[in-house]
Amino acid sequence: MTSQSKRETVLNTALEAVTKDRNANYGDPEDNFLDIARLWTAYKPDTTFTRTDVAVMMVLVKIARAYTSPTLLDHWTDLAGYAACAYGCSVADNEDAE
Repeated sequence: MTSQSKRETVLNTALEAVTKDRNANYGDPEDNFLDIARLWTAYKPDTTFTRTDVAVMMVLVKIARAYTSPTLLDHWTDLAGYAACAYGCSVADNEDAE
């Protein structure tokens, strides 16, 4: 498998995950991450988390896991997916602030 085809595999798998597979189980990422942000805020009330915070922290979780097992495709696929979700969350958070 070439480097380019490996990159395509990661991005195509991430695209499937954030637009189809997981949406059926968890709903839209922006809504799910907002629910998570509210739960995290309830758990630590001195901090107000946003859905963008959730997406960024999920990226950091995957980076920590990739450090431990850098050749596991799942980490890189999830990073790409969380990055896409983070963008959608940041747009939604910005619209909420207006």
